[in-house]
Amino acid sequence: MVIVGITGGIGSGKSVISKLLVAMGYPVYDSDAEAKKIMQYDLSVIKALQLEFGENTYLNNQLNKQHLAGEVFGNPERLRALNAIVHPAVKRDFQAWAKQQSNPVVFLETAILFESGFNSETHKVILVTAPLDIRIERVVRRDQCTQEQVMQRIAQQWTEEAKALKSDFIIVNDGQHSLIKQTEKIISELTQ
Repeated sequence: MVIVGITGGIGSGKSVISKLLVAMGYPVYDSDAEAKKIMQYDLSVIKALQLEFGENTYLNNQLNKQHLAGEVFGNPERLRALNAIVHPAVKRDFQAWAKQQSNPVVFLETAILFESGFNSETHKVILVTAPLDIRIERVVRRDQCTQEQVMQRIAQQWTEEAKALKSDFIIVNDGQHSLIKQTEKIISELTQ
């Protein structure tokens, strides 16, 4: 089985590529979505988060995202503590998921593939890129936030240039290049 990471900065269009791959019949593990589920239902993760960040981390059995964001935003040490709890659980979940797949090529979508060390789980990496102004516009529209908030989130991720140096394939998602053709070319190379 070939495990291919899909990464890119916020607003680059990773999810668009993932949906395209699913439509083509390939299994894609969405680490953000799965991390949210794990933080909501995995009792060992819930207990660890409450120990680290306080009982207010969960209200009425629901993750208190505002409280957690307040604890980690702008505090790299607290963010590392959060990641030390969540990332190993996501990695275990991904490994179990991958074992259940029958397709010889599976995909792992995560914005922080390199930052989290998750690239150790992959054989190849696709970087999805887009011009900064397009990325900002997409995220402002999607998340109903300000440009400043988007820039703060971008500042916490590796640059596209740094990710490109460690990636095997690059998909340009600027509205000018065909995503289908770029994706089909990569699939063709992966399945030779």
